Amino acid sequence: MAFNIEPGESYTIRRQFFKLLGAAFHVYDPDGRLVGYCKQRAFKLKEDLRICTDESCAQELMVIRARSIIDFGATYDVTLPTGEALGSLRRKGLTSSFVRDEWLIFGRDGRQIGRITEDSGTKAFLRRYIDFMNMLLPQTFHLVREDGTPVAAYRTHFNLFVHRMSVSVFADDPEIDDLVILAAGCLLAAIEGRQG
Repeated sequence: MAFNIEPGESYTIRRQFFKLLGAAFHVYDPDGRLVGYCKQRAFKLKEDLRICTDESCAQELMVIRARSIIDFGATYDVTLPTGEALGSLRRKGLTSSFVRDEWLIFGRDGRQIGRITEDSGTKAFLRRYIDFMNMLLPQTFHLVREDGTPVAAYRTHFNLFVHRMSVSVFADDPEIDDLVILAAGCLLAAIEGRQG
């Protein structure tokens, strides 16, 4: 099954807050249909997320795998289930952990083709160090090409029981695969789940 999202459309990634071991992510298309599911295991030293087409996990859509064990600047490879590379995402180390989230996006050939940046350094700082600010200032991330052209935006929505992130795609990009855009949303939801 191919995952295609057209410019102007958006999809939603939902993660349950209260799950004892690991987390579960559901991905919904603009019409509210389930198009992706991922069960994240708890206590894994090396992240390995498998996004499936539904909760049965009979068919994998893609794999997101960390290259190293527990690393502030970890690189995550995004592949098809066959092992074919789609690209990779690298978190910008300590800055992302303590100040403002930033991710670099690399194409199939390993060349940097874009970046994802949290909306505001001031807001990011407040969210990290004053607990209730996450409710007042939801996170927004912007995915742009290297030339600064906007490709997508990720926005969290406050809810006591479910972590919800909407992903809006602005432009069809020949270099940034739709599955890499989805993978970035899943990683942002997973990392935010640990920070928040």
